[in-house]
Amino acid sequence: MKIVLQRVREASVTVEGQTTGAIGPGVMLLVGVAEGDTEEDVRYLAEKVVHLRIFEDETGKMNRSLLDVGGSVLSVSQFTLYGDCRKGRRPNFMNAAKPELARPLYEQFNACLAQYGVTVETGVFGAMMQVSLVNDGPVTLILESKA
Repeated sequence: MKIVLQRVREASVTVEGQTTGAIGPGVMLLVGVAEGDTEEDVRYLAEKVVHLRIFEDETGKMNRSLLDVGGSVLSVSQFTLYGDCRKGRRPNFMNAAKPELARPLYEQFNACLAQYGVTVETGVFGAMMQVSLVNDGPVTLILESKA
C-alpha cells in the first residue's frame, strides 16, 4: 500500500456535485492498494497514520500525533499512485490492485483507522472525485507498507 498524506486545515471530496466527505483539521490521505497487499499492510499503515508525529506542540516542534490533537481523516482511494511512468507517455497501472482486491482492503483500512477513535470521512471508491484541501504547513509525506 502507498499513501500520500497531507496535513490539512480542512479538506473535502465531492462526487457528482455532492459532498461525500469533509473534515476540519487533520490529514487528507490518497490511498493506493497494490497487487499483493494484505491485511498486514492495512494494519501497519493505519497504525502509522494515527501515531505519526506531524502536528506541532506548544514549542512549534512536530511532536504530536493525529490522536494527540483529535484530528480527523479524509481518505480517498487513488489507484493512480501505482502509475508507472518510466516508459512511454501513458502511465502503466499494472501494479495497482484490481478493484475486487483493492476495495475490501481500502474499506478495511478506513475501519482500522476508526478503531483508533479517529473520525474518518471518505470519497466513493472508483468514482470520479473532486478533492479540495487547505494544506497546513505544507506537510506532505509518502508512506509505504513495503520498502
